[in-house]
Amino acid sequence: MKDNSEDVQKQKGSDEATIEEMTDNDSDSKIKHKKDKIIKVKESEYQSLENEIAQYKDKHLRLYAEFENVRKRMERDKMEFAKYANVGLIAEFLEILDNLERTIAAAKAKHQDYDAFEKGVEMVMNQIYEMLKKNGVKPIEAKGKVFDPHCHEALLQEETDEVDEGIVLEEFQKGYSLQDRVVRTAKVKLSKKKAVEEIKEDVFDFERGSEEIAE
Repeated sequence: MKDNSEDVQKQKGSDEATIEEMTDNDSDSKIKHKKDKIIKVKESEYQSLENEIAQYKDKHLRLYAEFENVRKRMERDKMEFAKYANVGLIAEFLEILDNLERTIAAAKAKHQDYDAFEKGVEMVMNQIYEMLKKNGVKPIEAKGKVFDPHCHEALLQEETDEVDEGIVLEEFQKGYSLQDRVVRTAKVKLSKKKAVEEIKEDVFDFERGSEEIAE
């Protein structure tokens, strides 16, 4: 009797599991059926949708191709601009070069004296300075100014007690800036404080000289 009772309970549990599995499968089937729901449309409407999709795809491809063409054209224009950006400046320099060549040729042909030749060269230099100024190029102030590493380049230092340390004493080569950007730094010589021993030696030499004069 006990064995029969256990068999009945096992069979009952198995039946319940089968029912639950069937229920789950049925639910999954309904969900899948909802996902795969078939919508019936007329053939003419289907064809119209196909044509509309094809039109949108064609427009997309055309817009993409046009965008690529514009991008390539902009890159090409940018390269052309960078390549020929200084054409106007070079043209002005060529005019100045012409004037300089004419000045030298005239000096050689007429055997002009040095003063006349110097005056002609100065006129050409003034023309260059005016052209640079017109294009936003100006010389960087250096001599007598406090050393600025952004626009000055120190090549030498000279010990002195006549000025403070770090003052530009001499300019070897002019520096230039374009608007607010440094094109070329000025090559300069800076002041440097004398060593204490040297100062004492100078004072001693001065006092000794004064004593000799007094004697």
